[in-house]
Amino acid sequence: MLKDLTSEKLIRLNIDAKDWEDAVRQAADALLQNGKIKSSYIETIIKTAKEGGPYFVLTKHVALPHARPEAGAIESAIGIATLKEPVVFGNKENDPVKYLFCLSALDNESHINTLADLTGLLEHKKFYEFLDQAKDASEVMQYIKNL
Repeated sequence: MLKDLTSEKLIRLNIDAKDWEDAVRQAADALLQNGKIKSSYIETIIKTAKEGGPYFVLTKHVALPHARPEAGAIESAIGIATLKEPVVFGNKENDPVKYLFCLSALDNESHINTLADLTGLLEHKKFYEFLDQAKDASEVMQYIKNL
């Protein structure tokens, strides 16, 4: 379940990012600092996006930065980040991005299961409205626990 994959330590609100790369690095840093991924995981996300475009911008204003498990995933987790000001990622249909959900999964099965859990949440417009109003990570966790 989603509440088991994230925590207050993995939530960062109102990040001040200068560009898409900075936004991804800051959002993924919560996973890095809490032992969920290795630094190579972040570098792989950035490199893959530079080479092939913003593959992880999946819907309007939402990015799901992730890489293959072998890129440096240590534990399955989801980091949640909001940007103070939306940033252009280079996806004409879905830019600018304001919400980032960094995904780490240990294998393809957990990756698919984690995406399925997250997709349910991302379909709720009220969740984004809540994120915009949330004062801190504990409020976000309480919202997720009450789903």
